Amino acid sequence: MTSVQDKIQAIGIAADHGGFVLKKYLMKMLKDSGYEIIDFGNKELISFDDYPDYVIPLANAVSNGTVSRGIAICGSGVGACIVANKVPGVRACLIHEEFSTRQGVEDDDMNLICLGGRVIDDALALKLSGIFLAAKFIDLERHTRRLAKITELENLQKLKYGN
Repeated sequence: MTSVQDKIQAIGIAADHGGFVLKKYLMKMLKDSGYEIIDFGNKELISFDDYPDYVIPLANAVSNGTVSRGIAICGSGVGACIVANKVPGVRACLIHEEFSTRQGVEDDDMNLICLGGRVIDDALALKLSGIFLAAKFIDLERHTRRLAKITELENLQKLKYGN
C-alpha cells in the first residue's frame, strides 16, 4: 500500500448488491491504512439495486476532482466499467490482475478501477487496490499524446451531443 503522505485526496468507492460485501471490506482496510474514503453507496444491501445509481456519482467525483481515484464494484465489474467510462475524464478499467492495475495508471493515467465482487476474493481486491493507489502516471510524451487523443474524442462528443 502507498503511504498516507503520498495520498493527495480522498478515494471514492461505490458498489451495488453484487459488490456490497467487498466494498465494506475494502473501505475498512483502506481506512485502517490511512486513506480517507468517500462512500458513494449503496450504503445498505438491497438485492435489486442498480450499479449506475452509485457508479455515476463516483465517476463524476473522479472527473471533477472531488476524489483523486475511484473504486467501483459490481458483480462482475463489467457494468461498473461500462458506465464509469461514459463520464468524460474518467479512465476506468476492469481489473483482476496486478500487471494491468499498475500499467493502467503508469501508461494510461487510469483513475478508476472496477472490480468484480463475485469474481475476485477480498485478499486480491485489497492487493489490487493498493497497487492502484500507489501507482503514479509516467508523464512520457507517448502517454500524454495518447491521452490528448482521448480528450479530443471526449470534447468532440460534448460538442456533438451537448454533454
